[in-house]
Amino acid sequence: MQPFTRLEAIGCPLPLTGVDTDQLIPARFMKRSRAEGYGGYLLHDLRFGGEGAPIADFPLNQPLYQGAEVLVARRNFGSGSSREAAVYALADFGFRCVVAPSFGDIFASNAVNNGLLPARVSEADGEALLAGLAAQNRIVVDLEACTIVCGNLSVPFDVDPVWRTKLLNGWDDIDLTLSRQAEIAAFTAADAAVRPWMAPRRPE
Repeated sequence: MQPFTRLEAIGCPLPLTGVDTDQLIPARFMKRSRAEGYGGYLLHDLRFGGEGAPIADFPLNQPLYQGAEVLVARRNFGSGSSREAAVYALADFGFRCVVAPSFGDIFASNAVNNGLLPARVSEADGEALLAGLAAQNRIVVDLEACTIVCGNLSVPFDVDPVWRTKLLNGWDDIDLTLSRQAEIAAFTAADAAVRPWMAPRRPE
């Protein structure tokens, strides 16, 4: 995965509460191969009308927010089922960070495993960011400092420390384990001295 340190990008406001994984990508589109890309189906039933035409006033369809890499929403983002395709849809659309006051637990874990930062802010700061992005579209997310800047507004955000380490380094779970290789080896040697009977036996 690409390391995430500091991102200066277009931010898109999504002033909705409880956007669940079925809204992020309706189940009927999950029969398609990931290789085809899921970005076109992100928030499909909110972005498009019954005839398939884009809904002009939906934020992701507005010219000001085209090419957005940061999405700012309200609480309970990514709630609902555990479908990883919801993260695929966001990533394939081009998002690298979602900002919200709270996230579905499984969604947030899936996001980190796919290089997408779930940045948790207070409700007041989230509303301030939504208001800021209604006027202009630039936003800076700094994972090293854990801050978000939009215009004259600067707010802190929280993210699990282990997730932060993985994102900063572009690591998956295997990379994270390998980063502790020396400590694992030291523990294994110490444990073998204390409990030699636990060492695996070689076949005779």
